[in-house]
Amino acid sequence: NIIFELREKKISNAIDIKKLNKTFIDKKKQEVLALTDVNLVIPKGSLFGLLGLNGAGKSTIINILAGLCLKDSGTVKINNYDIDKNRKKCSCQIGIVPQEINFDPFFTPKEILEFQAGLYGIKKKNRRTKKILEELDLYNKADSYTRSLSGGMKRRLMIAKALVHDPSILVLDEPTAGVDVTLRQQLWKYINKLKSNGKTILLTTHYIEEAERLCDRICIVANGEIILSEDKKKIMEEFKKKKLEEIFIKLTKS
Repeated sequence: NIIFELREKKISNAIDIKKLNKTFIDKKKQEVLALTDVNLVIPKGSLFGLLGLNGAGKSTIINILAGLCLKDSGTVKINNYDIDKNRKKCSCQIGIVPQEINFDPFFTPKEILEFQAGLYGIKKKNRRTKKILEELDLYNKADSYTRSLSGGMKRRLMIAKALVHDPSILVLDEPTAGVDVTLRQQLWKYINKLKSNGKTILLTTHYIEEAERLCDRICIVANGEIILSEDKKKIMEEFKKKKLEEIFIKLTKS
């Protein structure tokens, strides 16, 4: 028990990024800096918000974590595993939910989750397909073709797909982009449930309200650099102060 407690204390950060750099070559064969000396620490068990405009560098960070993009320099650790030295172990620690829908429309939700579990080498007796579909309110559509699902169901199925190997870290890339208010509320509720169950969640979003409602910490990315990374309450307090200062200046001028 003592050894286990020491190990738990040692892994205090789910994701630890230091001096991360990435450069792409555009169509004109010119270098484009995507990330510049990015330092990012995501505490274990937190719900961390990554905010930024399109092209800010959010997706590049996620793609590096997922192993879909190779970094130029820097170190990235997932639950203390270095992605350069332990790529397979890192992949088992993290589940990625991309913004784009990316499953076969002629497969059923049940088939998709079973296939995904097989890719991770999960034995049939240990698979959680039924439980995951039930939790995401998809079990009644388990044997329907995914092309017949509504947009909200497809979004939930993407989350289900990322959970088949029970990762300790879940990355949600714009999970509520383009969805209606009702579905957004449902997804928020489920995200909070995942966090309460001990998952570490990295959420990228354009919605300030979403980050304010869900996140413990917020990081703002612009032009491939970290502009701000702070506790949400502290950021909100600073915003309130600035707003009050602006109102006070306007009142004194009038």
